Amino acid sequence: MADPKIAIIGSDTPESQLAVRTLTARYDTVPPADADVIVALGGDGFMLHALHEHMGRGVPIYGMNRGTVGFLLNRYEEDNLLERIRAAERITLHPLRMRATRTDGTVVEALAVNDVYLLRETRFTARLRISVDGKVRLEELICDGALVATPAGSTAYNLSAHGPIIPLDAGVLALTPISAFRPRRWRGALLPHNARVKFDILQSEYRPVSAVADMHEVRDVRQVEVEEDRNIDLVLLFDSEHSLSERILQEQFEEI
Repeated sequence: MADPKIAIIGSDTPESQLAVRTLTARYDTVPPADADVIVALGGDGFMLHALHEHMGRGVPIYGMNRGTVGFLLNRYEEDNLLERIRAAERITLHPLRMRATRTDGTVVEALAVNDVYLLRETRFTARLRISVDGKVRLEELICDGALVATPAGSTAYNLSAHGPIIPLDAGVLALTPISAFRPRRWRGALLPHNARVKFDILQSEYRPVSAVADMHEVRDVRQVEVEEDRNIDLVLLFDSEHSLSERILQEQFEEI
């Protein structure tokens, strides 16, 4: 079996740039546009950047941790890189598509690997009406915000907001409030992966709200629609002994 053509990219940190130079000197590489596999060196933030940069191409990305948390990355090792890539487990993810309508009527679309979240912009709480598949499910949520998370993103902001951790193959999305004030007992919902979620921002002129899809922020929104885009495949490669599915499961048994 022929070795895959690899491209090596890295974040701007000294650790990542050193790793790029070391691996580039050791392995034959090609430009990202010509690669069968992209090797991304950095932290989770850089991995998200790499996924967005190459979104829609379907090229697998094999990440190695040169950052801090490294949840979406494999351990960094210089030896046997091509062998590890050939033996890696493939995980296919689908991003969320956000369609945000601003108070001036302009519409902005963006994609998110982890989550789409809404946050109040001022000292005033946000007031949100939440609909799922065209039916109003919550007339008014008074809160700091709310989010929709993919399984891969369920261990990120969603977990910090006390949302559930979701196995990759569960086929659901997490709908999670952020610092809900009313109704006090509502803790969110699990939705089918093909659900269409709509947030209407009540009193949007007086209580401004921002919408964020991963790293793309849209200010002063009055309506936000979120749904999974299954026309886009994001392929990640993980060492079989420490796959993303295993990490998500393990996260639920971590010590407090």
